[in-house]
Amino acid sequence: MKRFAYIVITFVLAAFLFPSMGFAQEKKSELAEVAKSAVLIERDTGTVLYEKNSHEKLAPASMTKIMTMLLIMEALEKGQIKWEDSVRASEYAASMGGSQIFLEPGESMTVEEMLKGIAIGSANDASVAMAEHISGSEEAFVEKMNKKVEELGLNDTRFKNPTGLPSKDHYSSAHDMSMMAKELLKYEGITKFTGSYESYLREDTEKKFWLVNTNKLVRFYDGVDGLKTGFTNEAKYCLTATAKKDNMRVIAVVFGAPTPKERNNEVSKMLDYAFNQYSTKPLFKKGDSLAQVKVSKGKQNRVDAVTEEPISLLTQKGEKLDKIEQKITLSEDLKAPIKKGDKVGTLVIMNKGEKVLESTLVAKKNVNDASWWELYKKSFGLFTKVGK
Repeated sequence: MKRFAYIVITFVLAAFLFPSMGFAQEKKSELAEVAKSAVLIERDTGTVLYEKNSHEKLAPASMTKIMTMLLIMEALEKGQIKWEDSVRASEYAASMGGSQIFLEPGESMTVEEMLKGIAIGSANDASVAMAEHISGSEEAFVEKMNKKVEELGLNDTRFKNPTGLPSKDHYSSAHDMSMMAKELLKYEGITKFTGSYESYLREDTEKKFWLVNTNKLVRFYDGVDGLKTGFTNEAKYCLTATAKKDNMRVIAVVFGAPTPKERNNEVSKMLDYAFNQYSTKPLFKKGDSLAQVKVSKGKQNRVDAVTEEPISLLTQKGEKLDKIEQKITLSEDLKAPIKKGDKVGTLVIMNKGEKVLESTLVAKKNVNDASWWELYKKSFGLFTKVGK
């Protein structure tokens, strides 16, 4: 069983007062009147600002692709795939119906082009092609999807495919979808794709293909840069949207709106509510080094513990912040090899004695096993110091 070293760092932010903005308080009950379920969260803290039936299990349609994109970004960060890798479309992938980029069997595109097709055009064929490229088969990729669901501690989700095409027992919830979106947004480069209103594939060929984002709020709501729409006859109109203004990023999810206009209207109302009523105070950026952790039997004796995601405090506009306490818990018995991104500790932020945020700290870089000769030299050096 791992032991832990406790490092408690307390710092005080100068008390500050956000200027009173005088916004009229919207009734939360009116934010998502027609949707079957909805949720609104602040991204950095995960604080729920509004919810309606947020744990109801419903068909997510193409919002499923949030998990597909998450696993693609994860594979890129781990070096399992590269942006320029050539991805070949199988006959099965090319046979997908619904939204598609009309891949031909045997046609190849880069990972970047496939992701563009998924993020902007909601392409089912590209989703299956990437699933097969990463895991060897769609079935193996779906296993990864559901394993990631478990890792995130989500209880309302079960995936049967990487596309969201109708399938028995394929379901999620507004809450779970917001948590998947929160995880995807740790990869800051994803909004380069999800935030594009239009783009092209096969641009220098006779088969030039125009992509137009299925999420129209990317164009018509200031600050929206993702994430994913969804529609089937069963699911109706769904949307997981994210927007950033000033220092605050929020995520709004709607399931089962009757029309695309009503879906976009309810998401817009939720975003308005969040930005009118709340502010965030950034504390750390993703990748900030907060401590060093001892590593035994490695080429290096220590590795930096860095933030896995942006860290902020959420306040209502006009709320006064006083004393903020930061507590870092580090693993004490880490042994090489350590991979970049492995969990090495936990950060807890306290406000006025109450825990307001908990986030994972990860290894900044790989720490490989030391050779027997390196271990011998380290031991010899230790004995020499003791002898002195």
